[in-house]
Amino acid sequence: MHYIGRFAPSPSGPLHFGSLIAALGSYFQAKSQQGKWLVRIEDLDPPREMPGSDTLILQAIEVYGLHWDGEVVYQSQRHSLYQDKIEAWLESGQAYYCDCTRKQIKQMGGFYHGTCRYKKPTLTEDCAVRLRVDTPVESFFDQKHGEIHIPKALAQEDFIIKRRDGLFAYNLAVVLDDIDQGVTEVVRGADLIEPTGRQISLYHCLHKTPVSYLHLPLAMDGNGNKLSKQNHATAIDIQNPKPTLLKAMRFLGFEIKQEISDASIDEIIFWGSQNWHVEQLPRETEITP
Repeated sequence: MHYIGRFAPSPSGPLHFGSLIAALGSYFQAKSQQGKWLVRIEDLDPPREMPGSDTLILQAIEVYGLHWDGEVVYQSQRHSLYQDKIEAWLESGQAYYCDCTRKQIKQMGGFYHGTCRYKKPTLTEDCAVRLRVDTPVESFFDQKHGEIHIPKALAQEDFIIKRRDGLFAYNLAVVLDDIDQGVTEVVRGADLIEPTGRQISLYHCLHKTPVSYLHLPLAMDGNGNKLSKQNHATAIDIQNPKPTLLKAMRFLGFEIKQEISDASIDEIIFWGSQNWHVEQLPRETEITP
């Protein structure tokens, strides 16, 4: 099967160092296998998005020498795909409405106990939609870290695929889009290890073979927080990209000699694609650069 990878940022701010790590890792993994590298903008949550940040992200990717294949896909234009699947599952009983509040779930111990699975709420317009998890996924294989185990309570939880506010859940959208785009492997940050079991559950419900997974180490700040837009991570420099590019590649385990440091951005990226291998990645899942 021809390799297809992807980078799927959310437009909640400009590209920062942590997102650059994910972009580079997914790009090198795809290109080292002569595969395609797609870019998808995951604009599912308008209240958290920053107008124009999708343009800034795409501009930064190009400045750093990462050129995607095909057209950029926006999740905001794919709502009908998500809704059609939800309606089919509601009709078959694979999904159901749930009116439990966060407070009620907290009282259950923090995990939803299936309260609404057999109780049909009367006001469906003020409900979330949950997927029945009949066969919990309690572990999966990661291309770097091997067998990863998921807490049993989390694995068994019937999880939300459409929120009470009408927004589609990340887990649902990402799996439907990856299937639709033919993605064969997901390369992303280690902060997304936890939802992987739920995403594999969705593949099973859809009678599709799950993709393979590779989780990259997270870049942390000096206070032990993940570099993220939520934690006000600084945007990467697009005027002078080479120092940040080399720093990010060293973070990913490359040993870069002077002649490579002196090369052009495109030459550095080509060299990285030719010399990338998963074994070079640090074993840690969190690193302060």
